[in-house]
Amino acid sequence: MTPPLTLKTLPLLDLSQLDGDAQQRQAFLDGLRAAARDVGFFYLRGHGVDTRLNAQLQQRARQFFALPDADKLAVQMVHSPHFRGYNRAAAELTRGQPDWREQFDIGAERPALQLTEKTPRWARLQGPNQWPEALPELKPLLLQWQQAMTGMSLRLLRAFALALSLPEQAFDMLYGEKPNEHIKLIRYPGREATASGQGGGAHKDSGFLSFLLQDRQKGLQVEVSEGNWVDAEPREETFVVNIGELLELATNGYLRATVHRVETPPAGSDRLSIAFFLGARLDAVVPLYQLPAQLAAEAHGPASDPHNPLFRDVGFNYLKGRLRSHPDVAHRHYQDVVGV
Repeated sequence: MTPPLTLKTLPLLDLSQLDGDAQQRQAFLDGLRAAARDVGFFYLRGHGVDTRLNAQLQQRARQFFALPDADKLAVQMVHSPHFRGYNRAAAELTRGQPDWREQFDIGAERPALQLTEKTPRWARLQGPNQWPEALPELKPLLLQWQQAMTGMSLRLLRAFALALSLPEQAFDMLYGEKPNEHIKLIRYPGREATASGQGGGAHKDSGFLSFLLQDRQKGLQVEVSEGNWVDAEPREETFVVNIGELLELATNGYLRATVHRVETPPAGSDRLSIAFFLGARLDAVVPLYQLPAQLAAEAHGPASDPHNPLFRDVGFNYLKGRLRSHPDVAHRHYQDVVGV
């Protein structure tokens, strides 16, 4: 593995090696551990998600963002206590500053829970999605892609367990029948339409694993070492994968959740990306996994942001992040939590 200080591009891994012979399988596991440890980001090919399905979703996503504002605002996120729906550009905040991107969020399609005064407030996160009536084709396609991505990402997470010399099913208890799936369709308008270069502010992802399907316009940048940013250039038939803070927490900092950002596209262009986030069950508590001695000796604790501390309680940690990012939803649906 190239030292992060001199890294010019992200590592490239091929998930199909897991189906190869013992030597290929071990090579993949060793590469996975090194990429996740040294960089926290990598390209993944051979993932098994149909490229035609990815292309269809990209096409539908562009159709969604091309809808009239009235159709998109009919499913605006502020209407949903579950943080599902559409946001105009600059509606979401990162570190208190607006991100210049419009987006549409969905989660697992489940019924809302019946809440009592004793129910944890993070339970309000579960519920149905909002779907645009003007584009009915989007719902079945997104749910199909969500299912494909969940299957692939859980397979990769089991590979992570093996790469860390843990039992293959070590992380299964955190997911059960209700993993915390989250998809974002994201469009970044060109620089002439924004007031800043912050398409997405510098941050770490809060879950376990994140996957990004990019179009041909670059914009994602990864801080491989302090002040050293590398462009995650689009590569065909790959996802960009990165480690989330909960996986860093679970491995006592052995694996690395890396800061990244998105630059606003040049004037006269825009950028489309589709993100899938795999998180644990909302009612799960992330344990500290006991790594083999040689790996544990290299784990120095997670690098938690003192202004945004991590919690092992998955639901609470996830709710905290959503409330910070979407103050309008917090004001309408969570006054009992934020006291506004």
